[in-house]
Amino acid sequence: MTEDIRNGLDSQELDLNKQEQACDSQGECATQGDDNEHKNHRVKSFVIRAGRMTNAQTKALEELSPKYAVDVSSLERLDTAAIFGREAPLVVEIGFGMGASFVEMAQKDPLRNYLGIEVHPPGVGACMMLIEEAQISNAKVIKYDAFEVLTKCLGPESIDILQIFFPDPWPKARHHKRRLVNPEFLKLVTPLLKHGGNIRMATDWQEYAEQMLECLNAAEGLENTNPSGGYIPRPEWRPLTKFEKRGERLGHGVWDLVFKRV
Repeated sequence: MTEDIRNGLDSQELDLNKQEQACDSQGECATQGDDNEHKNHRVKSFVIRAGRMTNAQTKALEELSPKYAVDVSSLERLDTAAIFGREAPLVVEIGFGMGASFVEMAQKDPLRNYLGIEVHPPGVGACMMLIEEAQISNAKVIKYDAFEVLTKCLGPESIDILQIFFPDPWPKARHHKRRLVNPEFLKLVTPLLKHGGNIRMATDWQEYAEQMLECLNAAEGLENTNPSGGYIPRPEWRPLTKFEKRGERLGHGVWDLVFKRV
């Protein structure tokens, strides 16, 4: 990774963390999606906060989108073979953040196609910069609400692996309704998985991990890949992020889950 990209990622991650803390200290956040949320009565699992875009990220959104971004504004069914120029197993990741682990996984797994969904422009720009640097053709990004993409753009049994790593835990009790992983979400995504396909999750928030496990155990059509039940040991295929390393030094836990469609 070049020094400019690394510095850009570090500063952007710090900026996003500061926004999260400021928002939390105020108790509530004004969000871009609030009005629409009231209109369509769907509680969103994300908020789009005004954030600082680096010049490099802005340039990436402008110049690299034709190469690496998938336009889903029409909300029509995607032809992934046409998008990637080949037929290959499809990995979909919801909320890839700044994209470092997403791109690393795609780079190490060239036989699969990787499609990442993220709503935050700085992360999308940073991710495309990393894809360009890695010069890989099996990674594409979508800057859109994952709910809309999952319900309208991806068909039944189209996904081989669905990944959700470190989603916002929404720690305050009044915000738990915003958590991405819940029974309704699993009911939505399970039919999108191929039979034998996996859904992978990881979180560093224990109470959310317990909720994830409870929901997955109760979901029809899903089975824990851990024969003894519960969480799996940290998998080698999931890259260790900078924040996870820091959490380990501080004694924080991380819980991984892999369930398959049966």
